[in-house]
Amino acid sequence: MASNFRISIHRNSESLHLKLVGDFDRSSAFELINVLKKNWNGAYRVFIHTDSLKDINPLGCDTFQHDLSDLKGHSMRIFFTGENAGHIAPDRSPRI
Repeated sequence: MASNFRISIHRNSESLHLKLVGDFDRSSAFELINVLKKNWNGAYRVFIHTDSLKDINPLGCDTFQHDLSDLKGHSMRIFFTGENAGHIAPDRSPRI
């Protein structure tokens, strides 16, 4: 994982908010997937906030998008927010 990458987690009633901070690489992508798997339970909406990302490695994006398919079948909807949403989000994913 990039040495400066971290994920801030905030939960309210039916939503999970994940704020990504720092550089996003392949290890960061694995970390994000693991946080989603660990925290999605009970969340109908997940918001992934990307405004605080700095360097975004294409391999990290590819890894995240590929591994995100493991979460299909869950009842949650994932929304991507911020100026870097287009880099992280798979095609046809909602962006706010």
